[in-house]
Amino acid sequence: MQAIFKNIFPFVFIILLIGKLNAQYTPFFQNYSLAEFNVGNQNWDVSVAKNGKLYVANDKGLVEFDGLKWRFYQLPNKTIIRSVLAYKDVIYTGSYEEFGYWKKNKKGVLIYTSLSKLHKQNESLDEEFWQILQHNGSILFRSFSNLYIYRNNEVIKVKPKSTIISCDIVDDTIYVSTLKDGVFILENDTLMPLINIDKSNNVKIISITKFGNQLLITTALKGCYLYDGTSINPWEPEINTIIKEHQLNNFLTLNNGNMVFGTIKNGLYITNNLGKVIYHVNKENGLLNNTILSQGLGKDNELWVGLDNGIALIDLNYKYTFYNDNSGELGAVYDIINYKNTIYIGSNTGLFYLDDDNKLKFIEDSQGQVWELKEINGELFCGHNSGTFLVKNKKLKEKISNFTGGWVIKKVPESNNMFIQGTYTGLVKYKYENGKWVVNHLGKLTIPIKFLVFEDSHTAWVAHAYQGLFRVKFDSNYENIQVKDYKHKGLYSDFNVRVHNIKNDICFKTNNGWQKYEALIDSIVPNTLLNKTFGIDTNIISEPDTDILITKNKKDKISLVSLTNGKIDLELANKLFQKKLVVDSESVSKIKDSVYALNLYDGFMLINKTNHTKEDTLQKPIIERIEINQNLVPLNNLDSYESSFNKNIAISISSSRSSNHFFEYALSSSDTDTLNWYKMDNEKIELSRLTGGEYEVRFRTANIFGTTSSVKTLQLKISPPWYKNSFFYLTVILIISLTIYWLHKLKINKEQKVLEEKLIKEQEELLKEKALENDKKIVQLKTESLKNEIKLKSKQLANTAMALVKKNESMLEIKNELIQNKKNFVNQFNYKRLIKKIDNSIGHEDEWEIFEYNFNQVHEEFFNQLKSKHPKLTHKDLKICAYIKMNLLTKEIAPLMNVSIRGLETHRYRLKRKLNLENDKSLTDYLRDFK
Repeated sequence: MQAIFKNIFPFVFIILLIGKLNAQYTPFFQNYSLAEFNVGNQNWDVSVAKNGKLYVANDKGLVEFDGLKWRFYQLPNKTIIRSVLAYKDVIYTGSYEEFGYWKKNKKGVLIYTSLSKLHKQNESLDEEFWQILQHNGSILFRSFSNLYIYRNNEVIKVKPKSTIISCDIVDDTIYVSTLKDGVFILENDTLMPLINIDKSNNVKIISITKFGNQLLITTALKGCYLYDGTSINPWEPEINTIIKEHQLNNFLTLNNGNMVFGTIKNGLYITNNLGKVIYHVNKENGLLNNTILSQGLGKDNELWVGLDNGIALIDLNYKYTFYNDNSGELGAVYDIINYKNTIYIGSNTGLFYLDDDNKLKFIEDSQGQVWELKEINGELFCGHNSGTFLVKNKKLKEKISNFTGGWVIKKVPESNNMFIQGTYTGLVKYKYENGKWVVNHLGKLTIPIKFLVFEDSHTAWVAHAYQGLFRVKFDSNYENIQVKDYKHKGLYSDFNVRVHNIKNDICFKTNNGWQKYEALIDSIVPNTLLNKTFGIDTNIISEPDTDILITKNKKDKISLVSLTNGKIDLELANKLFQKKLVVDSESVSKIKDSVYALNLYDGFMLINKTNHTKEDTLQKPIIERIEINQNLVPLNNLDSYESSFNKNIAISISSSRSSNHFFEYALSSSDTDTLNWYKMDNEKIELSRLTGGEYEVRFRTANIFGTTSSVKTLQLKISPPWYKNSFFYLTVILIISLTIYWLHKLKINKEQKVLEEKLIKEQEELLKEKALENDKKIVQLKTESLKNEIKLKSKQLANTAMALVKKNESMLEIKNELIQNKKNFVNQFNYKRLIKKIDNSIGHEDEWEIFEYNFNQVHEEFFNQLKSKHPKLTHKDLKICAYIKMNLLTKEIAPLMNVSIRGLETHRYRLKRKLNLENDKSLTDYLRDFK
């Protein structure tokens, strides 16, 4: 009883909070259209197996869903399947003239086994089986005509007098409802009358369930009845009129006492245990179809609903409740408030409220953008595009401010009657005096201000709607302000800045992460704690709360974060919103206690924090199928498989009891130590080109919040390729050995041949070397002969030169004596002629030509090369150079040149200048070494 009360409490709380819940409020549900499972549109029955898999009796056959993958199986006769029951590891189905069961073979494929053949072979069934139940190990198959009991591999037929409408099991008792003969109890395979119903009424009983100490009997068109064991009486709850009008088709009682009524004409109704409607889910608020053909309860209180066109999954934990306006009148919601037990909704089209029947009502003259709804001093403020209004009695009472765009209004700390508002044109002050609001614009700052928080009673931080951050100082009377721009004070980016006061810290959310104000240095610094706790791409979308903050990241994941310990209390997957968030204006309003409202397009979502468990719904994956080259292989309990080389291996997995999940895998071998996890695109991976060896394939279930399940490990052993087996290795070794022997033989022969050739070559080389030595000796001898010849010629040349010197010296002596005895000559003409002959004899050109020729023979073109390098040299210069080259002294050269020694030294000095020799450079050394 305590558990039931615990589950009922959240509903009571919401009902007290927002009044009567019906048409527009719905629990979260997810549609699965025909396009997703791609079979027949009608889904006659649903059943959830113990492992969490859904099985659907469909127009075309049996449908299996593991949370990610839809699979389809057909009966051998390809007929419609009308009923299904998942019991243990067997799936029982009923069809036309056919009933039986499906069970997985060793390869993981469902194989059908017919049970109808166990009945009398010569008897035609000619009936359809619409219902399957399990009772004490027996399986009951119900058609309109008969009841078949499968037990101990036998089929027993039970035939009533009238058409069977339904069968139910209550407290281990089987109730069989007929169309005209009332209700029977099945005892020992025999029908025993229990309740007699007037045959003329043709009452179609949908179900019989326990209701306190009585039985609740629901009918298709006659409403509900209670049976106390002796009499049957009408039961007239609120739902009664509805199901009479819309024709009840199926019924389900939940563990908490609530009831689910599926109708033919108007969807699904969820009531409390008194039959009062809590929720109505139909096509108007998003269901694919209004005809409910079947329903079945799955894991975690999830209700699977088979429709005339599609399937739906409804969360009966009621963690999230939606208000949807499918008319399009509401538009994008920007703020929600519960004011005096009335829900007011501000949107881009105006101000609305929900009446006592939760019908959407528009407040006259409120058309336009509503930015904020806030209760101040017991009055409801409406920040509107055209100004700020007071709302009373569900009407706009008065316009208290003409300043457009009332984005945000905050109370001045330590003041009960003064408020500051951020508008399109700057800051506006509100002061409550003498029973009325006095409104003044605080000039100076006229930019659009979307975010505003107070640091203290006279300091506030404001952010431009699009760009910029400012710190505002108020004077003592809040008449004047001082504004300081913090654009260049360490702010990451001045675009899209949001300002928050979190535990008395002024925090900023920029495009590049979280920062905070550091008063000691009057600058903005990184906020490491918030960047680590929330993430750099996460915004706060709720007002500061004493306990929690609500955040949203760039992947639209919404989290409720505890301010006490920084832990996440609740996370919402983005599939809940179906891309209905109001981009860049996401907002969560606290309605009351632990109930929050998230604004959406065309409505909002209620988040009931107390009704949300933090259970880990991720389960370890299981191996469904393994295919090698598209051929299924038998599964084993060892999770160890072998495959030959170069085969394509496909592995399918599932985790049917997990929610909002996907799979990750990691592949490792003996050669790798690291383990890298990769996200799988679906429930199947394909491995190809694996080299020979042993591998481990690890699988785990994960979700967008970073949670993972325990790991499922699969061992794979890949055989080496054909060319890596023992026989191949022996063959290769033998071939290699023979090849090596043959090559060795060839090598020896080749080496012998090479040695022979080398020997011949060496002999030839020796002969050549000897010939070369002989040639060298001949050349050496010739060279020595030439050198000796040169020495001889040099000596001859020197002797010639010395002879000339001696001759010239003698001639000069004779000349000098003649000059001294000039007076003794009577005939001066003879004297001059004699002197001339002596001079001609000293510098005779023929002698010089002979000398030059011989000199060139010894010194190889000395003159030509010297003239080539020093073209300015005279004939006399060349003579002196030749004599110096022969190592003749100055006193020896002077007579040869017919000049004095002093004259020769002067000529040598001039010659040194012509040869461009420096003063410290010896002329003799230069010419001696010149070549």
